[in-house]
This record gives sequence, C-alpha cells and structure tokens, in this order.
Amino acid sequence: MKTRSDVLFYIGVVAGLMLMAVPALLAGDAPAAAPAPAAKDKPAEAAKDQPTTAPGGEKLAPLPIKLPKAMFEGTPKNIKAAPTLEKYSEKPRAPFMAPEGCVNLAAGKPVTASDQEPIIGEIKLITDGDKEGTDGSFVELGPGRQWVQIDLKQPGDIYAILVWHYHGEGRVYHDVVIQVADDPDFIENVRTVYNNDFDNSAGLGIGKDMEYIQDYRGRLIKVMSDDYKPVRGRYVRLYSKGNTSNDQNHYIEVEVYGKPAK
Repeated sequence: MKTRSDVLFYIGVVAGLMLMAVPALLAGDAPAAAPAPAAKDKPAEAAKDQPTTAPGGEKLAPLPIKLPKAMFEGTPKNIKAAPTLEKYSEKPRAPFMAPEGCVNLAAGKPVTASDQEPIIGEIKLITDGDKEGTDGSFVELGPGRQWVQIDLKQPGDIYAILVWHYHGEGRVYHDVVIQVADDPDFIENVRTVYNNDFDNSAGLGIGKDMEYIQDYRGRLIKVMSDDYKPVRGRYVRLYSKGNTSNDQNHYIEVEVYGKPAK
C-alpha cells in the first residue's frame, strides 16, 4: 500500500520529466537557422577600388568579359621560373575599366593567317565566341613564327585585347607580339601594343612585356593610354612562335574591346 509520501514522489518525477520534454518539443517547432550569406565575388569587390570616371569626365565601366571553365588548378609544375616569365598567380583579375559602351569588335569578324592550312581546326574559330579549352575549340598552326589577323571591317577605337592561345594545360607561348594597323598588309600606321619577344628572335624588335603562363582567364592586353585614350585601327595581327609544350602555335579566341571609330 502506497503512502502519501510515495504518491508525492511519483508526482514529482512525472513533473520533472514533463519539464525536460517541453524545450525539446519547442525546438522541434522552431524554424531552421538562416543559411550564412554567400561570399561576395572577389572581382566585384575589386571594382570598388577602380576609377569610375576618366580624366576627361567620361564614365567608365568594367569590360563585359565572360570567362570559360578552368581546365587546371595550381601553378604548372613543368614550367621553370625565368627572369622573363611573369610569376603565376591564381588571384582573380580585377575588372578592366574602360569608357562605357565598349564591346567586342572582333566577334564574328573574318580572320586570316600566315598558315592557311591549319593542322587542327579552322581559322574562323578565333572569333566564334567559343573560349573553352576542349578539343574542337582551338586552331593549331604550324611551327615557327606564325600570325593570325582580324579585320574589324571598319576602324575602331581599341581599349583592350584579350587572347586565349590554349588553356587545356599551363603553357608559355613565345614571342607574342600584337600589332594594330590601318591596312591588311601592315604598312600604314602600324603600332605594336604588346611584345614579349625579349631577344628579337621573331624579328619584330625587342619587347619589354613579360612572358606569362596560359590559363582560362586569357591574357588581357591594355591598349589604351593611361589617360584612357584608345588606339585607332582596323586590323589586328597577333604573332607567336611555339610554346613550352611543342613548336606549334594555337589560338582559341581573340576579343578586341572598343567602339567603332567616329
């Protein structure tokens, strides 16, 4: 026979269990914690530090560059450091600020080349908009000094040139020289806007620009002056002379950013 004290003991145990269960029940009904906000895109953060107005008052905006997928990560192991080679960095490239309204003037434009019968691919791939590093996206020209040339179809005010040679693996292309001219024979008003031929082995003069390791970002060449004045021309020619993997010359895509000349 249970005494009065026994009954009170059982009541206390039950009450204690109920008090322990209440927080758990409430927790089950509570909404899930909100997910942490996504990290901001590093290139977008970098835009905060870029100028928004040119010295003459013209508004500036980032070039509308779309990058392909990366084909490798980390510094390529098969490329030795050299005084003429730029140190490789995976840090995102800061937005390139240029006057508003700049577009890719080379999109879909006709291309010619020193090698009219490429080993792989067709010359027209160079301006077709496909920048991927996979088979079928690039053209392979023969060994030695070769060039490709884009006809913008009309004079353009050029602010930057972006070139992808090949980024299926990390490579360094030699004697990269880029010129702009008014005529297809490159006789009239020829200007060299990039030259990393440090020993004049291509015969176009000794350059002061650095060699670099290819990757999915391509090489962005600043053509405009420091006060945002463009280089005007109709034809763009790009030279190269083999690479660290073989003697061939490759191009995936070339973009020429600017505006039609007034």
